[in-house]
Amino acid sequence: MALKRIGDILLKEKIITDTQLERALDNKKDDEKLGETLIRLKIATEMQILKALETSTGVKRVSLHNYEIQQIAINLITEDFCRRHEINPLKVEGTKLLYATNDPLDFSVGEELRMLTGYQPKAYSAPKNDILTQIEKYYSFSKTLEALGVNEEIDKNVIEMAEETPMVKLVNQILTSAVFQRASDIHIDPLDGKTIIRYRIDGVLDTVRELPSDIHKQMVNRIKVMAQMDITETRLPQDGRIQTSVQNKKFDLRISTLPTVRGEKVVMRILDISGTKISISSLGLNQKDEKSIRKMIAKPNGIILVSGPTGSGKTSTLYSFLHELNNPDVNIVTVEDPVEIKMTGINQVQVHSEVNLTFANALRSILRQDPNIIMIGEIRDKETAEISIRASLTGHLVLSTIHTNSALKTLTRLLDMEIEPYLLASSLSGIISQRLVRKLCPECSYEENPNDNEKEIFENNGIEIKKVKRAKGCPACNFKGYTGRMGLFEVLPVTKDLENLISQNAQISVVEEQALKEGMIPLLKAGLAAVKNGDTTLEEVLKVANE
Repeated sequence: MALKRIGDILLKEKIITDTQLERALDNKKDDEKLGETLIRLKIATEMQILKALETSTGVKRVSLHNYEIQQIAINLITEDFCRRHEINPLKVEGTKLLYATNDPLDFSVGEELRMLTGYQPKAYSAPKNDILTQIEKYYSFSKTLEALGVNEEIDKNVIEMAEETPMVKLVNQILTSAVFQRASDIHIDPLDGKTIIRYRIDGVLDTVRELPSDIHKQMVNRIKVMAQMDITETRLPQDGRIQTSVQNKKFDLRISTLPTVRGEKVVMRILDISGTKISISSLGLNQKDEKSIRKMIAKPNGIILVSGPTGSGKTSTLYSFLHELNNPDVNIVTVEDPVEIKMTGINQVQVHSEVNLTFANALRSILRQDPNIIMIGEIRDKETAEISIRASLTGHLVLSTIHTNSALKTLTRLLDMEIEPYLLASSLSGIISQRLVRKLCPECSYEENPNDNEKEIFENNGIEIKKVKRAKGCPACNFKGYTGRMGLFEVLPVTKDLENLISQNAQISVVEEQALKEGMIPLLKAGLAAVKNGDTTLEEVLKVANE
């Protein structure tokens, strides 16, 4: 994009200010376009820039997810050209070649297309990620499937056979496409007569591809080879790992296979290990809760527990604590199952139950390693809980997770493990219960009056509400209405008064009353505050915080 022109357009449309433009120009990298700099610095979103360009230049936006791309257009332009210029051919209309770009002001691309194809190019705008995803879909995926002898009816893209082994390339493309779409997990499910590929995006599974069942075993074997698993064993579940790079970012894949009556199901968990650090301030806590947590982790000893179901972000929260505590003058040791993110300066231990290296046994050894801070992946049993409490009482800061539905139910769970109330009271610094909910897409969400049921829920929780935001769906969010996720937190610092109640084994209702009196915000109330703020919807909150 011409720097002056895109800057002038965004100023004219009041997307950015003069000060923000100067900041972007000062921070612009040599190989970066101004629009990319603005997005990286979070001064403007990609959709805001595309909307401003549409208003100013008349270049219309297009949703690639719903666009039926013509084979003739694909054949006119090479994959290399599309990747180099980040464009996607759409269709041929008479003498015109329609194409999508995220840089409609780059007229040199249009000129190259005219000379290359003989057609008159006509640009449409689309988000960069959508363009890259479609290049994978219409070039790489289809080329690979054709090489495998699969006649794919969905796209019907018959392109020359790739030099790489087709199955190797197919698996790589499934991984690459998942990363482009911000997936956290990939599911490969064998069904009758077909195999479906599903990505979990923002906590929701979405079918992205159907493949013939003939290639299922080959695909599973390729994944097993990459993960150093036994390809001859198909009757037992297996676990493995793959480390790979996509777009210069490193990813760790946790692989799990499960034998079913139709074949082996594969789930791949995608973990970004490229060096992105999670900080406490990035978790989305309110000021009061963030201050409480920082006070908890600043203590030299005690136990801090993070509770919630699987997939609620507990591990990310613990890693954010470790990131803040990681200094050369402290010895931090973790015991995890599995080690999800490798952190420099921290001694991380992987549980191996087959050699009897359990949480409890690892903890005993760790205590002989002169640690200051210990992180335990999960408290699952009485033995691990007791050793953790002893560690905290002998001057160690202990961080761990536990599977409970709320902060107060964590107390009940630990007491059910036969932990003495006085030991629990003296060792516990605080409990954080959390959930993840999808965030509303900022581009298409709209305001509406709350219905009677919504008004009643807010009134019952002492919150006044005048408007609520609804999910709609647009190209920016792949017509889901949501993009990204945010945390809901229930933070319970153990004060002197609460410590006395816990040590006296008081009724949980009495402990809850005192916690609310001291300002604890329950999960449901935290969710309702997020709805009132326009961050998410009541439907999302009730999925995770409805007692």
